Amino acid sequence: MNKTIGVFAHVDAGKTTFAEQLLYHTKSIKTRGRVDHKDSFLDSHEIERQRGITVFADQANFAYQDSMYYLIDNPGHADFSPEMERSVQIMDYAIIIISAVEGLEGHTLTIWQLLRKHKVPTFFFINKTDRIGANVESVLQEIQQDLTSDVCDITDSFLQDEMKEDLIQFLAERNESLFEHYIEEGYQKELWLKTMKELVKANKIFPCSSGSALQDTGIAEFLDKLHQLTSTCFSKDDAFSGRVYKIRHDDKGARITFIKALSGTLRIRDELNCQVNEDKVVEKVTQIRIYNGSKFKTVEQVQAGELFAVVGLSNVSTGDGLGTLQEKAVYEMIPTLKSKVVINSSVHIKEVLRCFQLLNIEDPSLNVKWEERLQEIHIQVMGTIQLEILKQLVNDRFQLDVNFEEPQILYKETIESSAIGYGHFEPLKHYAEVHLKLEPGERNSGITFKNACHANDLTTGNQNLVRQHLFEKAHNGLLTGSPLTDVRITLLTGRADNMHTSGGDFREATYRALRQGLEKASNLLLEPYYHFKIKVDIDQMGKVLSDIQIAHGKLDTPKTEGNKAILTGRVPVVTFMNYATELAAYTQGKGGMNLIFSGYEKCHNVEEVIERIAYNKNADPNYSSSSVFCQKGKGYTVSWELAEAKMHCL
Repeated sequence: MNKTIGVFAHVDAGKTTFAEQLLYHTKSIKTRGRVDHKDSFLDSHEIERQRGITVFADQANFAYQDSMYYLIDNPGHADFSPEMERSVQIMDYAIIIISAVEGLEGHTLTIWQLLRKHKVPTFFFINKTDRIGANVESVLQEIQQDLTSDVCDITDSFLQDEMKEDLIQFLAERNESLFEHYIEEGYQKELWLKTMKELVKANKIFPCSSGSALQDTGIAEFLDKLHQLTSTCFSKDDAFSGRVYKIRHDDKGARITFIKALSGTLRIRDELNCQVNEDKVVEKVTQIRIYNGSKFKTVEQVQAGELFAVVGLSNVSTGDGLGTLQEKAVYEMIPTLKSKVVINSSVHIKEVLRCFQLLNIEDPSLNVKWEERLQEIHIQVMGTIQLEILKQLVNDRFQLDVNFEEPQILYKETIESSAIGYGHFEPLKHYAEVHLKLEPGERNSGITFKNACHANDLTTGNQNLVRQHLFEKAHNGLLTGSPLTDVRITLLTGRADNMHTSGGDFREATYRALRQGLEKASNLLLEPYYHFKIKVDIDQMGKVLSDIQIAHGKLDTPKTEGNKAILTGRVPVVTFMNYATELAAYTQGKGGMNLIFSGYEKCHNVEEVIERIAYNKNADPNYSSSSVFCQKGKGYTVSWELAEAKMHCL
C-alpha cells in the first residue's frame, strides 16, 4: 500500500527533526541528523542548512510493515507557503507538528485551513514535551478552541491492544451505528478500530499524540498508530493518470518533472497526453526516477500511489493533470508583494532573465515579468525572507549577484459597472473585429469567460483565439496598470476575413476591445487584505482596537476568554504587514497574532496610490483602446470614444 504523508508546522516547531526520527526508526537513514548540526537528511540544500529552515518541499521514502510511505517535509515559514500548497494537493494524509511550549502559532492556522480546503485527513503531534514550560493540555485546548473540537488525544488512550473508555465514547459519539452498538452490545475492538480509521479518512476526527522528536520520545508509538489508522486505495488496472506537483532542473539543465500517479502504470518510453493552454501535446517519458532526499534511483515503471520524477516532459507545468486527468490544480497562496530585480551593469540583463524564467518554471508564484519598455525584470513574492533566499539561490546556482528593490504592495484592478468593448484591427492586409461584454465579477474570482458568439459570425477556431488571448497573460487596468481581476467577459460577436486575417490580428482586436470596454466602465482599485486574529490581555485591548482603526481595518465583535481578549477582522496588508513587531513590543512578547491572506478588497487610499504609481494609460506600449480601420488602402486610427460607430458587426 502506497501512502503519501506530508509533515507541516510553524517554523521551529521541530518538524524536520520529527521527520528525521521517522526515517531513522524505519531504517531509511542510518544516523539521525539535526537542523542545528546542519546535517538533517531532508534539508539537503546548502541554503536550508545554513539558515536552519526548510525552504523546499523535499521527499523521502520508507517502508513500514506492509506499506511504502512517501514523506514530504514542507516549509514552515509563511514566505514559502506556495511551495507548501503545491505539495498539499497530492497528500493522502498530513501531520501537523505543534510545539508544546509555544502552542498554536501564526502559520499553523494557515496550514490547517489549507488542509481543510483540500480535505486532507490530518494528525497532530505535540512536540517538545521535554522542554521547560511544555503544556500538552493547554495546546490540546487551543486546538479544540481554534482549529477543531473533533481532536482526540491518542497518546495513552489508543494502544496496540487497548482503547481506553474516553476514546471509545469519543468515537461512539461521532458515528451513529457505533453508538447503537455501544449501547446494545458494548465495545468491540475490531469494529472500533475499523470505524476510527474511516472517521480519520473522512476528516471527521483528528488524532493527536505527543512526545519529543529531539529526545525520540513517542515517535515509534506515533508511527505505529499512524500506520494502523491510515489506508489508501489506488487502481493499478485503470489507464494512467497523474498530477505534476513539482518541477526542478538538474545540474545539466534537464527538466525533472515530479508526479504522483493516481491510477494505472507508467513505463519508460510511454507517451503522455499533456494539456498545454488549449492544445493537447503528446510527450514521451525517457527516464523514471524514484527520489529519496537528494538522491535517486532509476526504475522501469511506476504504479498508482507512487511519487516519482520523469525526464522527457518539456511542456507541462506544476499542477497539470497527466494522462486521463485533465483538470489543472488551482493554487490560492498568492503573493501580495512585487519587487524589481537589480543587477550589475556588467551583467547582460537577458541572461538574468533566462535564469529567472527557469526559477519561474519551478515556482510559478514568482510570476516573473519582463517589462520591455523599462528593460526591467519584476517578480512577485510573499515576503522579505523569500527575497533573501532568492538572492542566495541565484548566486549559488547561476553565479549571478542580484539584489531586489524594497518590495511594494501588489495592487489589482476591477470594474464596478458593465460595458461593451469594441476592438477593430484593420491595417493593410490585416483584419479582425471583436465585441466583448465586461461585467463585474465576484470578489476574488479572477477573470471568467463566456462565449455567446455564433459560429456563423466567427469560426470556432477564431473564437478560441479570442479566449486564448484573454488568458495568455495578466492584463493591465487603467488606474495604475495593475493586473485586471474579478471581471466576467463574454464574447458577443466578431468578424474575420478569409483573405486578410492572419496571425496576431485577433490578439490586437481582443486587447483593443478589452481596453475600450474598460474606458467606458467604472474602474476600481483593489488592495490585498489580511484576516487577523489577535489575542492579548484585556487591559491591552484598547491599544489594539486603536491600532486596527488607524490601519483602516474592519473589526468583528470582540470575544473574551478569561482575562484575554480575542480580536478578529480584516485589514489592508500595507498597513499591517509590520505590526507583529509592534504588538510584541508593547505586550512583552505575550500577545499572539495570526495573519492570513484573505483576498483583495477596495483600496483604502486610492488617490494616494494612483498619484504615487503615476501610470499613464495612454502611454502603455502593450495596450491601446483605439481601433485601426482601413480606407483607400491605408490604415488609420480611431479613438475609443468614436470607434463603436465604425464597427462592421453592428
